[in-house]
Amino acid sequence: MLPALRRGARGARRRRTAVLPPPTRRRLATPSFQLGRLNHVALAVPDLAAATATWAALGATVSPPQAMPAHGVTACFVGEQLELLEPLGAESPIAAFLERHPAGGLHHVCHEVSDVAAAARDLERRGFRILAPPALGAHGVPVVFLHPKATHGTLLELQEASGD
Repeated sequence: MLPALRRGARGARRRRTAVLPPPTRRRLATPSFQLGRLNHVALAVPDLAAATATWAALGATVSPPQAMPAHGVTACFVGEQLELLEPLGAESPIAAFLERHPAGGLHHVCHEVSDVAAAARDLERRGFRILAPPALGAHGVPVVFLHPKATHGTLLELQEASGD
C-alpha cells in the first residue's frame, strides 16, 4: 500500500508517515533496572496442534500445551526459547493479532529483569506505556508487556528472572 499524500506548504505534496512520539529526556533517563538476557521469542499461530507437529517434525522438543486464561492464550514451548501462542477465545489479544496476520508470525520478544514490578514502575514514571499490571506468565513468574509504540513497533515482554 502506498503512503497517503497530502498538501504541505505552498501546495507541495509530501508523504504522510506514522509519527512516533519524540524521545523525551525523561524517557531516555537512565533506568533503575538492568535489561537482562533474551528469555524467549513468541510466535502467534492460528493452529497450535499443527504448529507443534511441524516443530516436532523438524526435530524440536515441544512442551505440552498450557492454557493461560489470564492472558487469553494457550502456550507451549519449542525448546526453551521459542513460545507458540494460540488464542484462547475470541477476546484474546492473539485473536486480534491473527485477524491482522492470518498466517501468524512474530508476536513478541521477552527479556529478563530482576524485579518486574520495579521495572514497570520505573518505565511508567518515565513515560513508557505498560499494557497491564504485572501478572504471572507461562513460566510461573511475573511478566509485564510494553506497548509496541514505545519500543519502535515490537511488543516487549519483561519477565522476572527466576534465579536459575
